[in-house]
Amino acid sequence: MKLIVDSGSTKTDWIAIDNDGQKLFETQTLGLNPQVLSEYILEERVINNYEIYQSRKKVSELYFYGAGCGTKPPEDLIKKVLKPIFANAKINIKEDTYAAIYSCCNPGEKAIVSILGTGSNCSYYDGVKVHQKITSLGYILMDDASGNYFGRQLLRDCYFNKMPEDLQNKFKTEFELEAELIKDHLYKKPNPNTYLAKFAKFLVQNKDLKYSKKLIKKGFNLFIKNQIHQFDNCKEIPLHFVGSIGFYLQEDLKKSLEDKDLICGKILKKPIEGLVAYHQSII
Repeated sequence: MKLIVDSGSTKTDWIAIDNDGQKLFETQTLGLNPQVLSEYILEERVINNYEIYQSRKKVSELYFYGAGCGTKPPEDLIKKVLKPIFANAKINIKEDTYAAIYSCCNPGEKAIVSILGTGSNCSYYDGVKVHQKITSLGYILMDDASGNYFGRQLLRDCYFNKMPEDLQNKFKTEFELEAELIKDHLYKKPNPNTYLAKFAKFLVQNKDLKYSKKLIKKGFNLFIKNQIHQFDNCKEIPLHFVGSIGFYLQEDLKKSLEDKDLICGKILKKPIEGLVAYHQSII
């Protein structure tokens, strides 16, 4: 059995296939980002899933694509968590960028592939290898146009009274916004990036308002400036996007790309189906 895993900060998709490429089961757990979660929490989130735990000894190959796995220490942490659980499996770990590329790109295609979900990143794929010019410093300093970026902006605008009054009242009604509660989530509890990203749903629901349009445009323009424009050939090749923010705000995203003479390619909500298709094709 081969187990294919696409892990973001918010949720993780798991699909098992047999040696002929046929699906055996699919399930979901909470996110498994080793940059923001402890070994104990990572392990707990895996073993508490019934289907995964029941099938653990049957897994011969495990392909894990995860947010936060771009450097060796977090990659080693994920491997340390998974190896005792899937004792019979050969474990392959790559960052989530590879999942996005494998799900979006045709064989040999040159493209710039970005993730716009809870977090954000951007890579150039030359048809064979992945190239990144910037090492991410995480959600506090980077992640432009991500869910946690927009969530952070909404909270700031609310507290600084920069929202239109009616929208601010709606925001306060929908969420618990006591200062101590917010600080507790941000500085004491796990997954502060995911906590911030949950507020982005409010932006999506109110995306047609003038305030929202301005905020969305600012976020996408920052992402284009800081990430996409770092590649000299960005206007010559398609730009693919994976993630819920890009998917649900795709009309605004397309407009921002068009304004900068950039070529919009595929926009996928999540990569798991394309990722499975990739692995089925190489059996």
